[in-house]
Amino acid sequence: MSVPAVPGVITADQVVATARSIAAVQDDEGGVPWPEGHIDAWNHVECLMAMTAAGLRDEARRGYGWLARHQRRDGSWPMKVVNGEAVERGGESNHAAYVAVGVWHDLLVTGDEAFAASAWPMVSRALNFVVELQTARGEIVWERDAHGVPAAYALLTGSSSIYQGLRCGVLLGERLGDPQPDWELAADQLGHALAAHPEAFADKSRFSMDWYYPVLGGAVRGPAGDKRLAEEWDTFVVPGLGVRCVSDQPWVTGAESCELVLTLDAMGDRERALRVFADMQHLRHEDGSYWTGWQFVNEKHFPHERSAYTAAAVILAADALSGATAGASIFRDTGAYDIHITDDCGCEHARA
Repeated sequence: MSVPAVPGVITADQVVATARSIAAVQDDEGGVPWPEGHIDAWNHVECLMAMTAAGLRDEARRGYGWLARHQRRDGSWPMKVVNGEAVERGGESNHAAYVAVGVWHDLLVTGDEAFAASAWPMVSRALNFVVELQTARGEIVWERDAHGVPAAYALLTGSSSIYQGLRCGVLLGERLGDPQPDWELAADQLGHALAAHPEAFADKSRFSMDWYYPVLGGAVRGPAGDKRLAEEWDTFVVPGLGVRCVSDQPWVTGAESCELVLTLDAMGDRERALRVFADMQHLRHEDGSYWTGWQFVNEKHFPHERSAYTAAAVILAADALSGATAGASIFRDTGAYDIHITDDCGCEHARA
């Protein structure tokens, strides 16, 4: 298997060093924590995908073992786990859905169908948890709390990631001979809500993720994706530095920068993707890890930490740009679906 490298920006050896910086913070169970010590399933999966892409298969598989041990009966994971114990017990829908992306990615990269089959019950329980949180309009609320009560609202970024999770889950089920038409229908309904019903989601527009994630997740592509990216480009992109986390602070972050790289690559905009990827490399530490962010007025790293999830986003962006692994197009490919609405919701977009 080739290791991702982007000529003039990052070498294969540097990518491996970055992957090893992720493995270095894995706990004894295989969990990959945030710098402050908690683990959540979404960022954990992102780190496993990155280690898989960089050739650290054993470390990634230990991480999938962590997921299997911590999944609950309803298919969810606790929002936060510290030292093996749940400290925030609600279950987030986007955390559960991303496990499908991780297992599908592992199969694409390694070709190990036996592992995918062993993980399939975990993925199935996770996505069934997710679709139970879908509203009649199509959006998926962001959590079920510790008492089992669904949230009153949905999040645009989370639902965009869930859209990708559902599409990957459908592909995985088809590969393993267990098709899931209900997930496909849920993806269509969610995709329609993402593309046509901004009122379905809580307003988090100051965050750059709400700007690019509908495109990254695959629900909004083509001319609509181009239009969306153009509308807030100058708000969030800081030339030479990367992408702001929020619109109202002079703070660029490595993970958001690399997710925009993945978004641009998915849209076929390689030139800008390479530029943003090169711009964010000032966050690289000499050991291969990455600072979470840079406050460019104070000229200080903020927060003063290096995060595994940032390193993971760098590796996945490098893979997308280099095409080194068979999983390099996993973000690009989720935009390849026509969204079919079987029950007309009555809006102009659906009638068209």
